[in-house]
Amino acid sequence: MSITFNTEGTAQMPELDQAAIREWVARVAASYDKRVGEINYVFVDDERILEVNRQFLGHDYYTDIITFDYSQGRILSGDLYISLDTVRSNALQQPNTSYRQELHRVVIHGVLHLCGINDKGPGEREVMEACENRALAMLVAP
Repeated sequence: MSITFNTEGTAQMPELDQAAIREWVARVAASYDKRVGEINYVFVDDERILEVNRQFLGHDYYTDIITFDYSQGRILSGDLYISLDTVRSNALQQPNTSYRQELHRVVIHGVLHLCGINDKGPGEREVMEACENRALAMLVAP
């Protein structure tokens, strides 16, 4: 199991208990009968996420996370690009949601995509939110 945390561009590493996140991601993966292979979190700013979105997906908009899935069978692997700017602005738009809570939601959102949970089709957003809430309840962090 290898879960790494990196930054690109002007993004600064967010304050995360990396050991707790690694354990949490492994627990969430196991709850879907999956194992963690290599997951690389890349924290970026809005301009970098827009660049990645344009270059690799042909989308011309900002987003909180882009998940590149390299999983094989039950082994989860991927690159998860997270815009800390968008995470921050999303947290501000939701009453009673801190930046830290929103960051945890986005961190696990990418893992749920690797587990096969989608959020673009009819009814899928509600399923993803329920899965996020279940996963967030599994987080043991200071």
